[in-house]
Amino acid sequence: MKNQTGKRKKDRTPAAPPEVSNIWQQFEMMRHAFAASPVLKPILWLTTGSFAVIVATAIGQVVLNRWYRPFFDAIERRDINSFFYQLMLFVAIAGVLLVFNVGQQWLNQIVRLKLREGLTLDLINEWMRPRRAFRLANAGTIGVNPDQRMQEDAGHLADLTTGLGFGLVQSSIMLISFVGVLWSLSAGFAFDIGGQKLEIPGYMVWAAILYAGSASWLSWLVGRRMIVLNGERYAREADLRFSMMHANEHIDGISLAGGEAGERRRLQLDLASVLVATRNIFRAEINLAWVQDGYGWVTVVAPILVAAPVYFAGNISFGGLMMAVGAFNQVHSSLKWFVANVSAITDWRATLLRVAAFRRALVAADTLHGDEKRIEFVENDRDVMTLDNLEVVSPSGRTSLAESRIEIAPGQRVNIIGDPHAGKTLLFRAVAGLWPWGSGRVGMPAGEAVAFIPRAPYFPRGRLRDALAYPHADEFADSVLVSALSKVGLDHLATSLNREARWERELGEDDQRLLAFARLLVQKPRWVVIDEALESMDSDALKRALSIFEVDLRETAVIKIGRTPRNGGLFSRVIRIVKDADAPALKPVRLGGGVAELELAARSAP
Repeated sequence: MKNQTGKRKKDRTPAAPPEVSNIWQQFEMMRHAFAASPVLKPILWLTTGSFAVIVATAIGQVVLNRWYRPFFDAIERRDINSFFYQLMLFVAIAGVLLVFNVGQQWLNQIVRLKLREGLTLDLINEWMRPRRAFRLANAGTIGVNPDQRMQEDAGHLADLTTGLGFGLVQSSIMLISFVGVLWSLSAGFAFDIGGQKLEIPGYMVWAAILYAGSASWLSWLVGRRMIVLNGERYAREADLRFSMMHANEHIDGISLAGGEAGERRRLQLDLASVLVATRNIFRAEINLAWVQDGYGWVTVVAPILVAAPVYFAGNISFGGLMMAVGAFNQVHSSLKWFVANVSAITDWRATLLRVAAFRRALVAADTLHGDEKRIEFVENDRDVMTLDNLEVVSPSGRTSLAESRIEIAPGQRVNIIGDPHAGKTLLFRAVAGLWPWGSGRVGMPAGEAVAFIPRAPYFPRGRLRDALAYPHADEFADSVLVSALSKVGLDHLATSLNREARWERELGEDDQRLLAFARLLVQKPRWVVIDEALESMDSDALKRALSIFEVDLRETAVIKIGRTPRNGGLFSRVIRIVKDADAPALKPVRLGGGVAELELAARSAP
């Protein structure tokens, strides 16, 4: 059941959101996600603190690198006193660096947590905007697994962004800190080639850049395919998860039909797709490992080979050699950040694309079929509900009413009936404002709440009293709740008001519908629209449901949409639904950017 309050205005199509086909557009989409987020300021302060710790750590690393020279020189001189003195200095330096490293890790974890909080909250807020989740669910494959996009993908993106972001900042600061050290160690040295002196200022810096640059270029050349492969794997994982969840939600029907073998085959096919996508990732990772591990082994001797000419020329001592090796390793480590993180970067790019595309799809759900005519929703000046020249269009045709002007006053009971495939549920959703495509006008009573009861009513997971009060958070007196349950024949639930359960799994279909009518007795709306909720109820349950309108809700206007006039004398007016399958239909639309196909399909009941 759904309540609608407040003034209803004409449904205007908002401007379409930007594309997300390249990384800058994806960044822009993410910027919008955090622009007004309550976690933005904490993230900025935490990031500033982490940056300060990274700078302090870099300074400590420079001090540690300078410590190499006197320490190894003391070993070369066999100076035991200087040796132990340098060891004590090392303990002090290492202790400070340990504090910095632990502090930086703590700050990174908090930033990761805040990033996930902000991103997930933004996606939830966008998803739960009025009528948007419904439209997204009808918008093709991108709306099939919103739970995974908001829970798993958003969390994974926060983890990767934090790790890669702080890693890049740290590598950049370390590079800036040690380039000067490495440059000064190789300054003034000249190569002797055929009796000619060839001086290359800071040649060890250029050697590190050339070495790390070639590794980065080759790693990207081999690993860039993993962006597409990761995206494919996540899509297949989502399909498998959805299939398992779908089977679990309908396990009763599957078991009763003996359909376990068929479901097993479907799950096996989805699993096979996941395994194929994962194998493709593994092959790409193995190819990348040849490059990364090959360069890793060369790195064992590369710094010594680069610094050896200066050492053998007598320009530096053994301690200076070890200092140069340490500085080269720091510069090379900073430059090869890309090499070491190619796999994570491709994973991050694929996840960013999925999250940005999903957020864009959420916003785009309001602009689908922006060129199509829309039903006008207004609030009447009088206490009446009106349907004027109402026509609803969908991919299957056009649905309208036999009467062009319908006015329903308080207390009236109207039965709108139609043949199979006439679009009854589509009409119900159009009156509720969920399906805006068509023409005509829907006028709601001034300042009144309208309760909508679908064929399968929704109950939140939690206490029974919360299910009866939904969507309100108001606490109703126990006597009111117990009385409502008793009047619809659910006396056995009177002692379960504070029990938490999944009521749609615990109760049968008739009891679920009766619980929805008990909700009406609790909330007492003056306007009720019902979508085929009475059609399949047995005679006893139907009698109890209808009796509440004859006794307790006599002043409530009731509009029932269904197949047959099962009214028990309650409904005094019957209106027919007219379906024109040959009329111009709603055509599929494509979301720009090559991200996904959004095909709007009406889920009208047969």
